[in-house]
Order: sequence, then structure tokens, then C-alpha cells
Amino acid sequence: MKRPFFAVIGGMGTLATESYIRFIDRMSNASTDQEFLDYVVFNDASVPDRTDFMLGKSTDDPFPVIADDVKKATAIGAGFITLPCNTAHFMLPRLQRLTDVPILNMLTGAVERMKATLPVETHPRVGFMGTEGSRHSGIYQQHIEDAGYTFVTPDDDLQQRIDSLIYDDVKSGGPLSLERYRSVIDTFLDKSTDSPYRCDIVVLGCTELSVLNEEFPIPSLPIIDAQAILAEDTVARAKMLREEQ
Repeated sequence: MKRPFFAVIGGMGTLATESYIRFIDRMSNASTDQEFLDYVVFNDASVPDRTDFMLGKSTDDPFPVIADDVKKATAIGAGFITLPCNTAHFMLPRLQRLTDVPILNMLTGAVERMKATLPVETHPRVGFMGTEGSRHSGIYQQHIEDAGYTFVTPDDDLQQRIDSLIYDDVKSGGPLSLERYRSVIDTFLDKSTDSPYRCDIVVLGCTELSVLNEEFPIPSLPIIDAQAILAEDTVARAKMLREEQ
């Protein structure tokens, strides 16, 4: 009997992939082993750093490694593929051309959810938290501005604080700090007249930041967590796939 399953191309980073899988398992609402979803995880921690390559700090191209995972996921019969790394989405069109298996797009998923829950008419200004690579590539900026929002880019000082959350707090396995995390979010949401940001929404566009949001959820704030939304979309797609069999 052919059993439907999906493939996760993770390891970018590993702790963020673990967080994504926890979300999927919780959202499955399973009460027996058989009610959990079927999936295969490629925890490919050896994928070269996406940001270093995008910024020209390294010539070690992550594309061939992720492409190999896409081909393997296709070969074993995955019904769809997820890529829980925001920065890696700069290569998504090239990856999709390698396979007929759909690869879910976490960027478009995040923006669609934002449009549905925090409409541009009442929440026009969107602050972005992500890697320097994502800031440099403009992949989120294009999606957000195409949806009619004003994209608010962190300056270099604020980007360094975001990078520190990503690399020093999460990727390094160091202690997670609610104070440091909340301080960056509050900087974006500061409505004072002398603030350069005055944002209405903050997008968490790095899966390491999603780890912080899992540890320190702040549901009262207008936060769009791209990885959490990808997890919800993954569960919905997987359940639909199962029902079709």
C-alpha cells in the first residue's frame, strides 16, 4: 500500500528544524501513533551558510547540497517538500525546477496570512527580522511590498542585534533571552515620533527567530512567524494528501 508522506529539508539550523517538527506534531492533534503525520526529515546540517554565500563572504554554494536533497526526496516519492529556512528561499525557483513535487513557499504563506489577519488598511508598516542574507537579497521585501505594505528595513545597528539573536542565542545553543528578543521587537513597534520604525507588524523571517517565538510566545503582539505558519500549512497539506489516498 502506498502511504502518503512529505519531506522536510532541514538542518538550517538543526534546532530550528526541531522547533518546526514540534509544531507539526502538536498541530496534528493526534491521540494515537497512527494519527500523527508521515514525513521524512533530511536534517542536512552540512549545508553551507546561506548568508555568507549571498554576501560573497564564502564561495561554498549551498545550492548543490539542497538540490541533492530535493532530488532524493523526489526519488523516494514524497508528496510535497518543505524547506524551513527563510534565507534559502532565494534559490526556491531553481530548486522547484528540479522536481515536479511541489515545494511549499513559506514566504508567500507568511504574507498571505498577514493579509488575512493584519490587513494593510490598518497595519501598513511591516518591520522585518531575518538574516543579513535575507535583508540583502530583498526576497521578503518584494513579497511584502507587492502585497501593498510598507517594508521597514532594520538599520545596521538593529540588524546586528537581530543577527546576535540568531547566531549567539539560538544557533550557538546559548541561553535564550526574552529581554533581548523583546527589545528588538519593541524597537520595531515603537510609535514615538522620533522612532525611525513605527511598525504595525513584525515578521519573523528566520527560523532561529521562530525558536525564540516558540520559547517566548507573545500572542498580544502583531507578530507574523513564518515558520509557525509553514507548519500549519504543512499539516493542512499533509492531512489533505492522506484523505486523497
